[in-house]
Amino acid sequence: MTSKVYVALRVKATPERAFAVFTQEIGDWWRPNGLFQTTPRPPGRLAFEDGRLIETLADGKVFEIGKVLVWEPADRLVFSWRQASFPPDLHTEVEVRFEAVGAETRVSVEHRGFDRVPAESAARHGFPDQALLARLAEWWQAQLRSVAGRAG
Repeated sequence: MTSKVYVALRVKATPERAFAVFTQEIGDWWRPNGLFQTTPRPPGRLAFEDGRLIETLADGKVFEIGKVLVWEPADRLVFSWRQASFPPDLHTEVEVRFEAVGAETRVSVEHRGFDRVPAESAARHGFPDQALLARLAEWWQAQLRSVAGRAG
């Protein structure tokens, strides 16, 4: 079984604009969440840089959240995702698609691989799979609303 969430939202922008906002302006629209924070420190600023998704913390330290696996501007983005509380060799995967729908763009996010996160991991906060995935879906929905607000 693969634990994954899928959320989508229409954005009042072209696929090119939505992709640019998602990738180039992530530091402006990203909304931290205590359940899915990447490090135990106060949130930093996210950026896609040198083929990686990174978070630069207030003290200047950089945490690599993941590596870009697919970069297809205005179409698709795939990157690995890890939280500091994950075991060192564990990551999940995020796929973002940008599909023109009339004058808008459907931005969809599929975050998969939480079945590999051990039940005792701090990243699960003691939640069983269904509750964890529901919270993860709510969080990605909020992120997409933030993208939509920035892109439109």
